[in-house]
Amino acid sequence: MLERFDGLTTAHLADACVRAGVPVRTVSLTAVSGHRVAGRVLPAQHVGSVDVFLEAFESATAGDVLVVDNGGRRDEACVGDLAALEAAAAGVAGIVIWGLHRDTADIKAIGLPVFSLGALPTGPLRLDPQPDDALSTATIGEWTVTRDDVVLADEDGVVFVPADRLDELLGLAQSIRDTERRQADEIRAGRTLREQVSFALYLERRAADPTLTFRQHLRAMRAAIEE
Repeated sequence: MLERFDGLTTAHLADACVRAGVPVRTVSLTAVSGHRVAGRVLPAQHVGSVDVFLEAFESATAGDVLVVDNGGRRDEACVGDLAALEAAAAGVAGIVIWGLHRDTADIKAIGLPVFSLGALPTGPLRLDPQPDDALSTATIGEWTVTRDDVVLADEDGVVFVPADRLDELLGLAQSIRDTERRQADEIRAGRTLREQVSFALYLERRAADPTLTFRQHLRAMRAAIEE
């Protein structure tokens, strides 16, 4: 799946979701180790102990991405070097954490792609009851994801898409990427973006019809740059 994501960005996928009418499920996370990951969601709700990750790995398929729901907590780190090592041993392609990590130097040395909200030395100081759906759903920001979703992450953040729409969205993302590259090449060659999108014409048309939006104009020009 990472090969199919090659040459694309999460920004392209987010724009593809807009184009396809798919909810844009994105969160801002920072790459701790590695820069890109893509795979089916392997959800796990952290309740204070690493055993929920070990249990998740029991059913992992090679290429899955462990998606850790720690409620966005910033008072504890929930993933460290041992969890990252065990994930790699289980064939997991990476870890996405809605929470904090620790053991940054060791995680970087392991090389497994890890994305999180940040780092903190303190591990969990609690042990809460494990929900019945701890291994079937994870809430990341405002989004709840399952094994029916795919997660893709890079330097811009993380996007979740339905697995059954992935091929369609990748195709749209490639089209958006190619359009943007052509536009960038033309700017470098001296033809401004305003010229490419007939911006003066847009201003003229908007003066005649104040309800006209720039996006509507771009769609008519087949030069979408915002979606």
